[in-house]
Amino acid sequence: MPFLLIDKPVGPTSHDIVDRVRRKTGERRVGHAGTLDPFASGLLIIGVGRESTRELGTFLGMDKDYEATFVLGGESDTDDSTGKITLVPLPKNLTKEKIKTAIQKFLGEIQQVPPAYSAIKIKGQKMYEAARAGKPLIAEPRTVTIYKYEMVGDDDGHDRGGEWPFAPTITVRVKIKCSSGTYIRALARDLGRALGTGGYVSELRRTAIGEYRVENAETF
Repeated sequence: MPFLLIDKPVGPTSHDIVDRVRRKTGERRVGHAGTLDPFASGLLIIGVGRESTRELGTFLGMDKDYEATFVLGGESDTDDSTGKITLVPLPKNLTKEKIKTAIQKFLGEIQQVPPAYSAIKIKGQKMYEAARAGKPLIAEPRTVTIYKYEMVGDDDGHDRGGEWPFAPTITVRVKIKCSSGTYIRALARDLGRALGTGGYVSELRRTAIGEYRVENAETF
C-alpha cells in the first residue's frame, strides 16, 4: 500500500492534509508520520490504507532536517510567531560570533524542556490545553540529539528601526538536523535565553525525514 510524500504549505494543520488525501483517494484509513504545526511547512509522510497506516511508526523515530528563522529579542508564550510576543532587550554587546558560539553549545546530546504549547500529556492532560486554560504545565526535560545546527544567514535590522546590533529584534536563519522528538521552538527559546534575551521561531520548514526529502514531495 502507498505512502505519499506531501509538501505541506503554511496554514493547514497536518490533519487538514490527511482529510484532503481522504477526499482525493476515497480511502478512509489515512494517517501521517509526525505533525507539522499550521505555521510550519515542509515534508509530511502520509500513509494510505490499512497496511500503510500500520507502518507509519517506522518513520516516527527517524531523524529530521529543518530550515528555520529565529527571532532574537522577543519571547512568545507558544515559542513561535503565532503566540503572544513580548520584547526582551538585546544585549548591547551581542555579535554574530557570539550567536554562532552559543549555537555550538546545543550540538550533541542535550536536555530539552518541551514548549508549554505541545501535545505532550501530563497526568492525562495535554499541555497545550492546560496552557490555553491559563494553567500552563511544565514537562520534564527530555534527551534529544542535535547533529547539525548552523547559522546560515541573518537580518541586519534595517527594517526594524536600527542597524545590527541595535535593532529591537534581529533574525537569524538556521539549518538543523536532529533526532526525533526535538522541538525547534524550544531550540529558539533556549538560544535566546543563552544569549541573555528571548527567542522564538518565526518560520519553520521540514526538509527531510530520514532519507526522504521534500524535493521529492507532491503539492496539492
